[in-house]
Amino acid sequence: MSLKKKVTIAAAVTLAAMMSLSACGGSGSTTAAEKDDNSLMTVEVFDGLANYQGEQKGWFAKIIKDKFNIKLNIVAPNVAGGGSTLFDTRAAAGNLGDIVIYGYDTGKGAKLVKSGLIEDMTPYLKGMKYINKYKDATDYVNEQIGQKSGVWGVPASVVDTLTPDQPSEGLEPTFGPYLRWDLYKEIGYPEIDTLEDLIPVLKQMQDKAREESGSDDIYAMSLFKDWDGNMMNNAKQPTCFYGFDEVGFVLAKGDGSDFESITKEGGIYERVIKFFNAANRAGIVDPESTTQNYDTMNSKYKNGKVLFSFWPWLGQAAYNTNANKAEGKGFMLAPLKDMKIFSYGAAPRGDKTMIALGSKAKNKQRLVKFINWLYSPEGVYASSNQTGGSAGPKGLNWEIKDGKPVLTEFGSAVLSGESKNVPEEWGGGSYSDGISALNFTTVTVNDIDPDTGYTYNPVMWPSEIEKANQNPLNKDWQEHMGASTTMEYLENNNMLLVGAGSSYVQPEENSQISTLRGSIKTEIVNSSWKASFASSESECEKIFSEMIKTVNGLDIDSVLKVDMKNAKDQDKARKNILKEYQNKEKSSSSDSSSE
Repeated sequence: MSLKKKVTIAAAVTLAAMMSLSACGGSGSTTAAEKDDNSLMTVEVFDGLANYQGEQKGWFAKIIKDKFNIKLNIVAPNVAGGGSTLFDTRAAAGNLGDIVIYGYDTGKGAKLVKSGLIEDMTPYLKGMKYINKYKDATDYVNEQIGQKSGVWGVPASVVDTLTPDQPSEGLEPTFGPYLRWDLYKEIGYPEIDTLEDLIPVLKQMQDKAREESGSDDIYAMSLFKDWDGNMMNNAKQPTCFYGFDEVGFVLAKGDGSDFESITKEGGIYERVIKFFNAANRAGIVDPESTTQNYDTMNSKYKNGKVLFSFWPWLGQAAYNTNANKAEGKGFMLAPLKDMKIFSYGAAPRGDKTMIALGSKAKNKQRLVKFINWLYSPEGVYASSNQTGGSAGPKGLNWEIKDGKPVLTEFGSAVLSGESKNVPEEWGGGSYSDGISALNFTTVTVNDIDPDTGYTYNPVMWPSEIEKANQNPLNKDWQEHMGASTTMEYLENNNMLLVGAGSSYVQPEENSQISTLRGSIKTEIVNSSWKASFASSESECEKIFSEMIKTVNGLDIDSVLKVDMKNAKDQDKARKNILKEYQNKEKSSSSDSSSE
C-alpha cells in the first residue's frame, strides 16, 4: 500500500454491469453551455480513498460552500464493506457520482470511460490554470486508459519541482520502525541489529510502561485487518524496512535487485510472519489485534497504549502532541542495523488514482472549477488529508511573517494532534471533524508552493524546524542519533532505498487470473493471521507450509507469472524515467552553457 496512509480499492466492473452500460455513451446530458443558477448544490463524490461516508462537515465544508456553493456527500466503498459490490451496483445504474475519485490502473480507468461513467473535462477547461498546468500528467492518464485526447482525469500526488530520484516524503519516510522514544531512552537505548532483535527491546519497553502506569493493557504492538488485500497488510509493512514494496503476490525491491513471491519459503514475508508469531508468544501483541479496526487501534496510540508503529504518520500523528513532546514523550525512529527503508520517489506524472468528472453530473463547469481549485496552492493547503501533510487553511493554521510561512498557535496545536474547536467564523466544530473527507492528495505536499517559495508541508518550514530542534523529544533524538532529521540520518547511513517515481500502472488482468487471485489471497490472508497467532514456532511454520501447498494447488504460479512481469515492468519504468530526467538535465545544462 502506498503510504502516506495510501488505501487502494481493487474493484472491477462486472460483465453484467458492463453490458447494461454499453449503450450509455461517453458524455452526460449537459454541455459546457449549460446554465447554472449557482444555487446550493449537493455533489455526490464516489471516493475509493475515503474512510468516511456521508456529508462533509466543518471548516472544509464551509470553505467550499463559500467558494462554490456546494456541499459534498461522500460515497465510500471502504466504509461500505470494501470490495467491488458498491461500485458494481452504482455502475449498473449508470451513475457512480458527480465526481469520481478512483484508481485508473489495471484497466479500471478504461472501463470508466467505456461504460460512460466519466466525462472528458475539455469543454470546461478554459481558464482552468491548475488542471492545465499538469498536462503531462493528464496525458499520461490518457495513455494508460486508451484515450488519444481529452482530459478524463487528473492524477493524485503530482509534483512540479521534485525529481523522480528524490523521496516524495518530507523529514520522515513512509515506513520505518518507530518506537516510543522516551521509553526506549529509559531502557538505555539498546542497539537493534535486526527485525527479530526488536522483540526483547519492545518487551523491556512494555514492562517499563506497565510498571510506571500501573496499567496492564499497554502493548508494544497492535495490529488490524482493515487493509488486508493480496496479503496480510500489517505483515507487508516490515518488508518495507528492507527495501521491498508489493506488486500483487510479489515483493519487489525498489532498485530492482530482488523480486520475491510472498509464498517463498524462507522469504521476507515468512520472516515477518515468524516475527509476529515470536512477538505474540512474548506477550507484546495486543490480543484484540484480530478483531479491531484501524480507528479502534488508532485511539490506543492516542492514549499511549501502543509503543511501536510501522509508520511515522500513525504513531507520531496520534501521540506526538506538543504537550507530550514538551515532556520528552513521543514516537521517533530507532534504526535496525540491517534495514534499508523503501521510499516512494516523487512522481511528476502523479499516482495511479485520479479525480474525474461524472458523466451524469449537473453544473459541470462549477465542478471542474472545484477540481481545478483542489490543485491550486489554496486547495492543496485546505484539502490536507486525514493523515496530515499540508499545513491546512491559511489564516486559521498558518500565516506569513517576515515573508515566511509560520504556523499559528491554533495550527501548531491541531497539527500536532491536539483536539481543538474551530472558531465559528471558520465553521465551528472540532478541527479533526472538519478535515477534508476526500482523503485525496492532489499535489505532493513536499513540493514547493510558488506563492511562498516553501513546501506545503509545514514540518519543512524553517520556523518549524527551529521549533522542533528545541523540544526535549527531538533534542534527545538528535543528540543520540547525530542527525537533525530522520531523512538526514537515513541518507547519511545509506539506509534509504528510493523507488523512482515512474507512475507505473499495472495493465488489466484477465478474468481467469482475477478469479484465481480472489481465492488465493483469501487463503494467504487467513493463514497469515493464523500463523502469526499460532501457539508455537513449529505450528506457525506448519501453517505457513500448508498455506504454500494450498495456494500451489490453487494455481498461484499462473498469478505469480503476471505479478512478476508487472514487477519487472515497473522496474523498467523506474529506470526509464530516471534516464529521461537525466537526459533533460543534460539538455538543460547544455542549453545553459551555450547561452
